[in-house]
Amino acid sequence: MNFTPAPRRRTFGRKRVFRRKKICSFCHSQSLDYLDIKVLQRYTDARARIRSRRRTGVCAKHQRKLSSAIKKAREMALLPYK
Repeated sequence: MNFTPAPRRRTFGRKRVFRRKKICSFCHSQSLDYLDIKVLQRYTDARARIRSRRRTGVCAKHQRKLSSAIKKAREMALLPYK
């Protein structure tokens, strides 16, 4: 049998970029409350939409709590719906 080696992947001059894993700020130290508007505004964009987990680096557990806190703050008219 005649085996040919697998072709090697070419990188074409690109270097691999290793990024640090984002750490959930709520797991670390911050408390999550719907009355703390400055914290909640950090997790919404200019059009008042809730940012995704990939963008914010929040874990799944706290992302669910964060989105419900933002919605509750909107109901209380502390944050805009836009």
